[in-house]
Amino acid sequence: MKSVFQPAALPLSCVSVSSGAQYITKSSVLNISSCPITYYGQQYEQLYVNITSGYVTVCFNGFFSPETGGDCLVQHSRMYPPGTVISSDPETCLSLTCNETAVLHTSSCGPLERCQGNNICVLDATCTVTGPTIIDVHGQINSIQDRCAYSLFSTPSLPDFQVLGYFKDQRRKDVSFLDSVTLRVDGHDIHLEQGGRVQLDDSTLTLDSSSQLVHGVQLSKDQTGVTAKLSLSNLNISVFFDGDTAQIHLEGPAGSSVEGLCGNSSRSLSDLRLSEYSSTSCEMQYSEPADSTINCTSVTERCNLLKEAPFSSCNSDIDPEPYITACTNTLCKYPAVDGLNCQFLKAYARACSLHNHTLDGWTSKTGCSSEVFCQDRTCSDHEFCGEKTVGGDTRCFCRAIFASKYQANNSLGDPTVCKENSASLTLVGCLLEDKDIDYSALHLNDPTCRGQVDELTHMVTFSFNSSNSCGTEVTTNNSQVIYKNTIMTQNSSSDIITRHDQIYIDFSCVQTQPDIKTETFRIRDSSVIQHITSGVWDYTLTMQSFTDAGRTQAVDFSTEVQLDQKIWVELKTDGLDGDMVVVVTDSCWATDQPSPDSTPRYDLIINGCANPADQTVQVEENGLGTSNYFSFNMFQFTGSSGDVYLHCKLHLCPKQNNCVPTCPAAARRRRSARSKYEGEAFISMAWTH
Repeated sequence: MKSVFQPAALPLSCVSVSSGAQYITKSSVLNISSCPITYYGQQYEQLYVNITSGYVTVCFNGFFSPETGGDCLVQHSRMYPPGTVISSDPETCLSLTCNETAVLHTSSCGPLERCQGNNICVLDATCTVTGPTIIDVHGQINSIQDRCAYSLFSTPSLPDFQVLGYFKDQRRKDVSFLDSVTLRVDGHDIHLEQGGRVQLDDSTLTLDSSSQLVHGVQLSKDQTGVTAKLSLSNLNISVFFDGDTAQIHLEGPAGSSVEGLCGNSSRSLSDLRLSEYSSTSCEMQYSEPADSTINCTSVTERCNLLKEAPFSSCNSDIDPEPYITACTNTLCKYPAVDGLNCQFLKAYARACSLHNHTLDGWTSKTGCSSEVFCQDRTCSDHEFCGEKTVGGDTRCFCRAIFASKYQANNSLGDPTVCKENSASLTLVGCLLEDKDIDYSALHLNDPTCRGQVDELTHMVTFSFNSSNSCGTEVTTNNSQVIYKNTIMTQNSSSDIITRHDQIYIDFSCVQTQPDIKTETFRIRDSSVIQHITSGVWDYTLTMQSFTDAGRTQAVDFSTEVQLDQKIWVELKTDGLDGDMVVVVTDSCWATDQPSPDSTPRYDLIINGCANPADQTVQVEENGLGTSNYFSFNMFQFTGSSGDVYLHCKLHLCPKQNNCVPTCPAAARRRRSARSKYEGEAFISMAWTH
């Protein structure tokens, strides 16, 4: 008997011959006539195979028996039926299985999973969003080129939860950075913003290192940033944000779906852009010249530190290449300021810490800090926090796109806002800081009038009004009234000028004086009221007649006025600011017809002064306030029906000017145009339009 004991490296459970696969049971005879085997010079067309106790024997002249012997091959390795788990390590979830096609298969937890023990795999994935780059849970990268809002993470199992990311520009218009993160939880928005500020809907929250539960979310804040944790449907979600980098860490059942920019890189950015949370112009693309001060070779060397110790100890678990790519793509285009030189290294180090890798000494080797850049400094929406000098103090800078509209006009603020009784000019705080201008040192012509700072927007507003003119200069130019003031550090007047530490910014309002109004009145009713709107002025003018100098006895329909009886006529306005303007009556005259141009005409006031030909006319307080009055003795046109129509012209004058008409001494003469005396007569008087 020629028995060969042949140890085998793999278990044998079937033999494939040219006629097809023949499966072996415990004792099987295989027909191999189509492919005979020659063994020790003899050809065989059948094989006799037995499997006993996990071992296999293959004989050529009958089944193997230790007593009878025979020409056989004996395999001393174990044989396993298909589907058998050969080995398994519960602590690592690594198993070796003989599959249905008799191939050994090694299985372990998936790429987004880790072994929890007891052969249980759970989801353990991290998404990093830093600068303009998203490194998703699969290690794929995507870059945001605009300034819109995007869905970072969502999952179908949690329809009421979503993580959003908002991107904005900083020093360059063509590079965007993650600016804030929002957690949408059951209809509420938790905003993680710059400087460690956290808002719930529209309310600001005060946080510390102790967890604070807000709508099922545990919020905390320390020197490294803000962390939000929640557990929903067996999925544990942690969102960290330090003002520059967001990291979303997911732990839960294996196979959990991850959607948004953190999950599915195959979806287009437009599919994940959230227009309802974005400005209408957020997709606009900008281009700027390359920064010639950037040395991309040095940048690349810096970014490649992620492949050196101590970072290399984490490389097997967290691939450094996406972080290196994000680092070089950004820093080869954007200057390494505002903590950006360390931002990508810090993001990688924290991703490693989430997978239990402590990178001892990484901060000292790289010259970085693990603490938040610009912690607790709050900038407005049009600002970002940056360094005054590299590694130096920080302040709020204007975003590039916001600043460009002012820089194009060499302006430090918005146009002057002119109203009827006031004017204001608003300067942009971050633009003033760009020019090293201390807003608190600025004032108007009156040094006590200084700018007011909006604590939310950091805009500085200078203003004056009728109650406090702040040294405003008022001039007239034909039909215009010009109000001019200056923002300065010392008295001067010019365009925007910077000489050493002296600042001068002129601003003015030009208002059109109201058109000269002609009011026609007939003596039948006691008074008439006219509403006048002209330019920015909106007021009422009342003309009323009285029979006494104190103007307390108004003429009404029952009043009997005798010829040559003295009548007082008051012109009074309502709605004008008496600290800004006064009313000047230019002329008044009477006709016997409604038209002011009809004849005959009799003048009472000429050029703001009493008609020197009529000794009974007296003009009082003309040009001193928002009302004036005059008096005359009643008369009647000869040969007329007895109706008298009174017409007056007036205008408004800046109070700061001398608005009182200069009148010559009038000769005391009787009124030549007055009709002859007719004795007593009854007449009804009113001032009608």
